[in-house]
Amino acid sequence: MNLGKQFKDGMLTQNPVLVQVLGMCSTMAITTSFFNGIGMGVAVTIILTLSNVIISAMRKIIPDKIRIAMFIVVIAGFVTCVDLSIQAFLPDLANSLGVFIPLIVVNCIILGRAEAFSYKNGMVASFFDGIFQGIGYTWVLLAMCIIREFLGGGTFGGGVLGAVNEAGQHVGIQIFPADYGIGMLTLPVGGFLVLAALIAAMQWALARPKKDKEESK
Repeated sequence: MNLGKQFKDGMLTQNPVLVQVLGMCSTMAITTSFFNGIGMGVAVTIILTLSNVIISAMRKIIPDKIRIAMFIVVIAGFVTCVDLSIQAFLPDLANSLGVFIPLIVVNCIILGRAEAFSYKNGMVASFFDGIFQGIGYTWVLLAMCIIREFLGGGTFGGGVLGAVNEAGQHVGIQIFPADYGIGMLTLPVGGFLVLAALIAAMQWALARPKKDKEESK
């Protein structure tokens, strides 16, 4: 087990969103406010970590033919627990994220890590894989939330900071007038554009050391 490599994989070289290109649906759909990004990121990290540990613990007794079905059963159990907890303690977040919390059951990141890592490795390594992959997913969500919220409406920290509107929700701190924002970024197409820019930046950053190494030869 190499914690340094696992951390680097989750953050950069095997980032679930920017490199493996998984979990695209929720990544683009909910990244309209800082609150959504934090909520979804923490939920996925908890579910991913717990699922990894349980699947790793059971990997030697799960028949290979039914492993995918077993993965989904385990994941669905944790998703239900997290979903009900959010509804009970954070109803505003539950309303904001809507169906995307239950849809974590079929999130490719969680199912992918179960198949690619936890089914083949020990519990401790699987635990840290879940943590680091979850954090990697979360920082991408937060980056997209900040970019779309700031450039799209001139605000920061929507759902967490700022004044409270009539619906009892924090509207974020207004950095500059919303009229000067790029309103398109708050629309669904804005999610595609911001995500594409982040993926391009990540691919450039990962390819640069290899290119420099080749040029130095």
